[in-house]
Amino acid sequence: MKKLLLSALAIGALAFSSCNEDDEPPVAEVVATCNDGIQNQGETGVDCGGPNCQPCTEATATCNDGIQNGDETGVDVGGSCAEIITVSGEISTDTTWSANNIYLLAGKVVVGVDKTLTIEPGTIIKGKPGSGSLASALIVQRGSKLIAKGTAEKPIIFTAEADNIAIGQTAGTNLDEGDRGLWGGLIVLGRASGSFKGDVTEVQIEGIPADDTFGLYGPGDALNDDDNSGELQYISIRHGGALIGEGNEINGLTLGSVGRGTLIDNIEVVGNVDDGIEFFGGTVNATNLFVWAQGDDALDIDQAYSGTIDNAVVVSGEASDHAFEIDGPEGSLEGSFTLQNTTIFGSATAADGEYADYRSNAMGTTKNIYAVGFQAGKDVELDANDVAQNYLDGKLKFEAWQVVGFDHSIFAEKVKKDDDGNEVESTIILTPTFTERAADWTTQVEAGAQTVGADLSAFAWTYANAKASLGF
Repeated sequence: MKKLLLSALAIGALAFSSCNEDDEPPVAEVVATCNDGIQNQGETGVDCGGPNCQPCTEATATCNDGIQNGDETGVDVGGSCAEIITVSGEISTDTTWSANNIYLLAGKVVVGVDKTLTIEPGTIIKGKPGSGSLASALIVQRGSKLIAKGTAEKPIIFTAEADNIAIGQTAGTNLDEGDRGLWGGLIVLGRASGSFKGDVTEVQIEGIPADDTFGLYGPGDALNDDDNSGELQYISIRHGGALIGEGNEINGLTLGSVGRGTLIDNIEVVGNVDDGIEFFGGTVNATNLFVWAQGDDALDIDQAYSGTIDNAVVVSGEASDHAFEIDGPEGSLEGSFTLQNTTIFGSATAADGEYADYRSNAMGTTKNIYAVGFQAGKDVELDANDVAQNYLDGKLKFEAWQVVGFDHSIFAEKVKKDDDGNEVESTIILTPTFTERAADWTTQVEAGAQTVGADLSAFAWTYANAKASLGF
């Protein structure tokens, strides 16, 4: 009996040595048996109840208390014990999402009326894949608030479930800007003014089925241009734009009638199927916006948006369309936007890849724009007669564009005529084909010699800057 006991102790000592020996440890250390409920110092895996130490990357939850206990399924990355929390439906009480957890959006998650969702700096929110009614999105409906204030060091990250980013990280390794449509997006709605067809006072936001009343935006019976939907700062939104219907995708960030009482600052959208950021009416001001590799338009303005967009960057990708798409009022209410201090990088490979398209009675001012890298033949379009007239009347203004690669004399107004000789379309064009009317708001510059455009240093924190080595 004693001989058997001594043999067992010898075997146990040998097993312990294979997991802890410091001097030239055997290969067995990597797959050491550690299902005894105790994480020994020399073990390289975690105790998940199996025959071997399991790799940390295979865990589904994170335990950051420095000790891997026998009943934990996560990994030790240094903090409090955390998990992946799946969220769906309505958030019916004031709620805080902690940076110690990952939150998984399963379908549409809606912040309830008079309720506030607070998201801590550094929090990661992932969206499950799905389309149509199953598309995942976070929706801040009218009367609710989102307080999501990240920092440059700890941005709040919205991304796809497939992204292998982990708690404490700002980027995963398995996705890039070409991975689009893997979940929905972020939608914020308010009661500020908007100009809608038929002069109705509220409409349904695109990306949300018509029978979901939480998708309504516009003043309704409670107009408030100072409406406050919360604070959004240092937020990165990646790999979104899930399809909900034919030709109808969710934008990276959608703002519907959001009021000027809302903070929109330092927002990044990467690899979205549809637009990067779209403003449907509203009066909110937005600063430090960054859009990279969107599938349609980077910055889109509709329905008499009347705020100011200041300091923005667009980096076009191979699937991108316009850097700017600007529409005007749809009803009798007029509004005037300001888009200023913006740098737009064109794509050498995009099939479309235009500078901008001004449509549907667009009204406002676009100024201090620096453009570089666009292909020859790409243009700034005024693609309807009412837009051309607004340009001639001064309701649509362009000031101080500096462009690399084109002489300012070839920015010209091209007037199209129908078979009867009537003017039907006016386009400001960036090719030498038409020189009838030179655009005096453009100047040719050498790359690096520009005096207008965005302050790029504001975007050093972004995923795009790190991933694409932009050097901001």
